[in-house]
Amino acid sequence: MIREELAKRNLPYPAAMRGEGRLSPEEWESCRAELKELLCRYEYGALPTPPDALSAEIFEERADYCAGKAILRRVRLTVSLCGREFSFPFTYVLPRAEKPVPAVVFVNFRPDVPDEYLPTEEICDSGAAVASFYYEDVTADNGDFGSGLAGVWYQGRERAAGDPGKIAFWAWAAMRVLDWLRARPEIDPMRIAVAGHSRLGKTALFAGAMDERFCAAYSNNSGCGGAALSRGKVGESVARITEVFPFWFCPDFAGFAGREEALPFDQHALLALMAPRLLYVASAAEDGWADPASEFLGCAAASRAWELLGGQGLIAPDRLPQVGDTFHAGSIGYHLRAGTHSLSRYDWGRFLEFWLQK
Repeated sequence: MIREELAKRNLPYPAAMRGEGRLSPEEWESCRAELKELLCRYEYGALPTPPDALSAEIFEERADYCAGKAILRRVRLTVSLCGREFSFPFTYVLPRAEKPVPAVVFVNFRPDVPDEYLPTEEICDSGAAVASFYYEDVTADNGDFGSGLAGVWYQGRERAAGDPGKIAFWAWAAMRVLDWLRARPEIDPMRIAVAGHSRLGKTALFAGAMDERFCAAYSNNSGCGGAALSRGKVGESVARITEVFPFWFCPDFAGFAGREEALPFDQHALLALMAPRLLYVASAAEDGWADPASEFLGCAAASRAWELLGGQGLIAPDRLPQVGDTFHAGSIGYHLRAGTHSLSRYDWGRFLEFWLQK
């Protein structure tokens, strides 16, 4: 049934992903480069270049956080880029442990810790640290490209084809938090994930796809422009998202409004860029705007990349998911919960189970 559902979408695959044999590391790197170029050129825009310098200041510390189980630090990152400096804060919560721990970079809608979308204590109880930042501390969620990180990058010039949208700037900031975490002796540098919900789930996927230092990416209810296939999608479409939120993407993405079949890729290409690392996608049954079926099929289509590398992507029954389904066996995890568009403790729990047991 899944094969038939995917056939209806008529998805494009790079030549390297159409064969039956294994891909060599060199072949996969060539395929990765092709996919990244397409996604940057036609959807998200190219990432800003790495910073010329990065420094950090811990400006607050609480050693008794979570009843003494964790340490909370508030950190200000400063980057040098394009001859200017830019700073943004994030909050870092570290469980007390005798050895380096895994960590997750969480791109959040608010600066609060804990937060409606961020159960900090539960994450620490699982044995992981979390570094979270408020996305609008990086650049505003609107069409203003003259302030924040976007202003540093553009310096007053107009955006051109292939130039980054806001998702690319938020993803770039997540990579800078990753830079800092990898230098911390209390963090396992090989076990740092990135996570986000909704538009920030799109951001987490793009960050993970573009930066292989992330061991895992978790998108929750990311929908159009995230985990959901664009061809055949119901709910939010390329036309709708580029009408309301054109600034999330590069200018040329709007040219595919109502003509998704002309895209030289689909969202399974974004998911495939996580191979052979870990990918987790979560859907909500009442989130028709995101379209859970298209999110699930995105995972199924992307599995081809893991198989060509000798692994297994999504391992699930040959049917569309039902409410309550959780699939953790392969390198792509997925669950479909009851309820609406939100990021719940249930969602976090399923992701943590998947990620930390691998």
